[in-house]
Amino acid sequence: MGCCSGRCTLIFLCTFQLMVALERQVFDFLGYQWAPILANFFHILVVILGLFGTIQYRPRYIVVYTVWTALWVAWNVFIICFYLEVGGLSKDSDLLTFNISAHHSWWSEHGPGCVRREIPASGNRSADTQSYISIMGCLLEYQYIEVLHSSFQILISLLGFIYACYVISVITEEEDSFDFIGGFEPFPLYHVNEKPSHLLLKPVHQ
Repeated sequence: MGCCSGRCTLIFLCTFQLMVALERQVFDFLGYQWAPILANFFHILVVILGLFGTIQYRPRYIVVYTVWTALWVAWNVFIICFYLEVGGLSKDSDLLTFNISAHHSWWSEHGPGCVRREIPASGNRSADTQSYISIMGCLLEYQYIEVLHSSFQILISLLGFIYACYVISVITEEEDSFDFIGGFEPFPLYHVNEKPSHLLLKPVHQ
């Protein structure tokens, strides 16, 4: 019963984790955040692998999922530090876009309550005139939305890590006990040597 409940819980966590990762991938694509896009892609692949391993009783796949979950927690901690500008990091830098473009989080212009206004840089409006984008009225700043996203990812990953370790230990114990009783032996463990029937019927000479 414990293994079944642990497996069912891990299957649910992996499925929910996959849905949340896909949602995050969409918003990172909208913001052209190349580093998070790449990290999300690997995360989705490993979560699918962990889900398959849990369903098919493959502890090695679950081990891969467990190791990646620890790395995923570290990555989301870095994202939190990046947007909160901890340790000299700046949320306005192009670090998450590999310095390829000047794009930022999609939430910076489309957050809840945000009003986007374009203000011309000069009075002469032409095709080459660049406009200054002003964002006003946001109920929640975009960096805090990103921090909440990463915090939620960390919470789910920690739960997945705990249940994955539990499922691995239970499956391993079951395999060891099955091997102990001779489940993988070519012959039964308890073999009774019996005399051939023709020897039993042979008369005794006096």
